[in-house]
Amino acid sequence: MDLAVLGRRVQLLRRERDLTLQELADRSAVSVSMLSAIEKGEKAPTVVVLDRVATGLGVRLPVLVAEPEDERVIVRRAGQQDHVREPGGWQRTILTPVVPGVNFEWIRSTLPPGSVPGDYPPYAPGSHEFIYVESGTVTLTLEGDRVIELSEGDSVYLAADITLGYANRSGEPCTYYVAAMIMRPRYAGARYSRATEG
Repeated sequence: MDLAVLGRRVQLLRRERDLTLQELADRSAVSVSMLSAIEKGEKAPTVVVLDRVATGLGVRLPVLVAEPEDERVIVRRAGQQDHVREPGGWQRTILTPVVPGVNFEWIRSTLPPGSVPGDYPPYAPGSHEFIYVESGTVTLTLEGDRVIELSEGDSVYLAADITLGYANRSGEPCTYYVAAMIMRPRYAGARYSRATEG
């Protein structure tokens, strides 16, 4: 295993998730000093340590240690998809495989009637977001004042460097898809993924 390549991959995945070394250490139960040494390519971690790091980053171990040619095709089976259920019934499924260096997310979300999850912070300038409504109606609030209502079959493109709010103010469930291309790391303090989030 090329330790320098592994180190760059770990660092890239950590930064994509807007995690500090300490935050990743807390998530993975691997010390900050060990994580730092891995990222610098200075230490060869054991399989146990690598598995902990992968868990802390939210990826499977094979993704973390894949050789570059193995990353040309990455399959994510239905049972491997991440399902997030929030209080109030909001459900999100992250459909895309995690590919180091590719900041693209595709998420299926369902909002129950009357659900108002709130606002999500902006991605970095140069990021893009597309939203398509499969069923129901979703209300988007841009920068706290501009309101766009999308119904079944509607779609919208957004320059994603804005604060964005989601709500379902109707009496029926709403299911929509979000495709986001993150061109550069998000602002410090922003959540890992608006879809992991939003």
